[in-house]
Amino acid sequence: MSIKSILAALLAASAASSALAAPTFIHAGRLIAVPGKAVRGPSTIVVDNGRIVSVTNGLSRIEPGASYIDLRGRTVLPGLIDSHVHLESDAGGDARLVESVTLNDAERAFKAMANGRKTLEAGFTTVRNLGGGPAIGALRNAVAAGTVRGPRILDAASGISTTSGHGDSRVGLVEELHPAVAPDNVCDGAEECRRAVRAQVRRGADVIKTMTTGGVNSRIGAGLTAQMFDDEIKAIVDTARLYGKKVAVHAHGADGINMALAAGAHSIEHGTLLDEEGIRLFKRTNAYYVPTLSTVNGYLERIAADPNAYPPAVRAKIDWRIGITGQALRKAVPAGVRIAFGTDAGVSKHGRNADEFELMVKHGMSPAAAIQAATVNAADLLGLASEIGTIEPGKSADIIAVAGDPLSDVTVLKRVDFVMARGEVVKAPPAR
Repeated sequence: MSIKSILAALLAASAASSALAAPTFIHAGRLIAVPGKAVRGPSTIVVDNGRIVSVTNGLSRIEPGASYIDLRGRTVLPGLIDSHVHLESDAGGDARLVESVTLNDAERAFKAMANGRKTLEAGFTTVRNLGGGPAIGALRNAVAAGTVRGPRILDAASGISTTSGHGDSRVGLVEELHPAVAPDNVCDGAEECRRAVRAQVRRGADVIKTMTTGGVNSRIGAGLTAQMFDDEIKAIVDTARLYGKKVAVHAHGADGINMALAAGAHSIEHGTLLDEEGIRLFKRTNAYYVPTLSTVNGYLERIAADPNAYPPAVRAKIDWRIGITGQALRKAVPAGVRIAFGTDAGVSKHGRNADEFELMVKHGMSPAAAIQAATVNAADLLGLASEIGTIEPGKSADIIAVAGDPLSDVTVLKRVDFVMARGEVVKAPPAR
């Protein structure tokens, strides 16, 4: 048999297989199809070839030969989106530093794959990974190809930092090791910052991450105010725009928040010391605020297990962060700042992303607004509003379900018992 005839046979078999594939009917007891809009009662969702075909009121008759999923006793929602994760690890303090110089890329890839699976099974069908090594880009591609199961990933490659800033991997290492690290994400001055953006684009970054202020976990006691100049952040944003990339900015201090927003950042991560000028800039630019409140859970758990888990310079910043967490969100919500859900998982534990909902509600958001932040808003921030964030015809079949009503008790989202990602059932509820 010739190569040409073999290929023709394979194509015919593939076409026949597609033609035989049956749609899946999902009966939902309650449906939050578009978070922020009215909840629907009993509904039928039809999924075919990884896409939502139709959403109708009532429990429709199941077509002969179709697959059926019974979620009549559950509330059904769109797959959740975490706008800020670090899948490669959830170690912290000294343990994280050890990992950074002892694990190779293959080991990091396996860790990232395991953490991605935990995240997916928790109901988060899409994540934005804001800083990591080449393992994340490889995992993103493998998930997209269907080689492994995991959440859809947008990858920022390495977060861009100034020398000694939050993201300079040489900080904390003896000077003799600095040449071996040779980070391509560190820049000083506008020209170098343009180069750093282009280096991440070359690595395949979907989004650009940078840091205008110091960080809590940075192994340096240089504070949490601005550590980048205006021309540097402007160069980063302008260069990212050339390549069609959005920019996410790590910023704690008000000066770093405000300079990033003025430069055109699309989101501010953490935003701990948000002030009135920052609120005005958020409203003017329509940028998103990603609060990452559940970082404090990771800190508290590690300190409880080992009071010396963090060096003194870091521990002082952690204690401050624990005490101030949520205050910026309490300002942002009544001011009408747009909020997108993000946890900074990796600082907190992977697979427990939904802990963030409880903290968002504790610090001023309604359950409905918190769910909207993790669906409609996060999809918009990621530039994927036409693909995910709601349960509507034509969109990816990313669907989850919980027993209970998340609009009255948002903590039920910690116990997601059904997950469908891109039309594939990843987690099914126990049989009744």
